[in-house]
Amino acid sequence: MLEKMPNDDIMITLLGHPLYDVWTKLCALIDGKYDMERLWTNGYKEWVYEYKYRRGGKTLCTFYAKENCFNFMVVLGKEEREKFEADKAEYSEIVQRIYDEAQTYHDGRWLWFELTDMSLFSDMEKLLFLKRKPNKK
Repeated sequence: MLEKMPNDDIMITLLGHPLYDVWTKLCALIDGKYDMERLWTNGYKEWVYEYKYRRGGKTLCTFYAKENCFNFMVVLGKEEREKFEADKAEYSEIVQRIYDEAQTYHDGRWLWFELTDMSLFSDMEKLLFLKRKPNKK
C-alpha cells in the first residue's frame, strides 16, 4: 500500500492528459456501477502504480500506470471463462485476440488491455459484468 496516493497532477504528469482522461472516464464508469474498495499500491514490475477495485477480498479489476501508458487487467476464473467463451462473438476482435493469447494461471486467465482511448469501454464493461454484477442502483 502506498503511504500517499497520487493526486490528479501526479497522474497527469505520469500519463499525459489524453491517457489520464481515458483513465478517469473508465474509473467513472466503474464507480457509477460498483461500490468497491479502491487500493493504490506500488506498481507491479515495471509499473509505477497499481490501482485495484476490490470487494470482499476479491479483485474486480486492476489499473497499472507508468509513463505515458496504462493497462487495465481483468482476471477471468473458470466459470467466467466459460461465460466469455459462450458469448465470445459479442466482443470485439481485439478483445477476442487478447483473450486467446492470454496466459492462464492458477487463479484464472489474465487479460491485459493497453487502453489509449474509450473504444473498448463497452467490452470492458461486459468483462466486469462477468466478474460481478453491478451493486449500485
